[in-house]
Amino acid sequence: MYTTILALHSILRWALLGLLIYVFVRSITGLMHKRDFVNGDRKQALFLMILADLNLLLGFLLYLVFSPLTKAAFNDFGAAMKDSNLRFWAVEHIAAMLLAIVLIHAAYSIAKKPLESGQKFKKIAVTTGAALLFILSRIPWEAARLDLVW
Repeated sequence: MYTTILALHSILRWALLGLLIYVFVRSITGLMHKRDFVNGDRKQALFLMILADLNLLLGFLLYLVFSPLTKAAFNDFGAAMKDSNLRFWAVEHIAAMLLAIVLIHAAYSIAKKPLESGQKFKKIAVTTGAALLFILSRIPWEAARLDLVW
């Protein structure tokens, strides 16, 4: 079960990252070209939020139930904080991803507000850009390289 959920979480990571980059770039170009914010832009923000929430759910299953790394960290949290690998999984990865999820939700909230198109694009670009930075900073890149080979 652990390997199945981990594989799904990893696959969704790439879909989420791709859509996040797309929404971010589309917001930047919408702002630069003074394009109208259309219903499709809102739907992309919604789909991004849904994908992020789905991956968060899988991540919580790993974190709280299935992961041997977090189980080891919870057995002795003090020792885990001294081990960079356990600290990464027990604290750093989940904290950054939760912040990214909050920012993605904020982007969708902005997409629904009755704001001028330029304001929407600017605020969505800022929130999705920050979410992108948090995610990129805490993706386990060594494991990600193995996923690409897999």
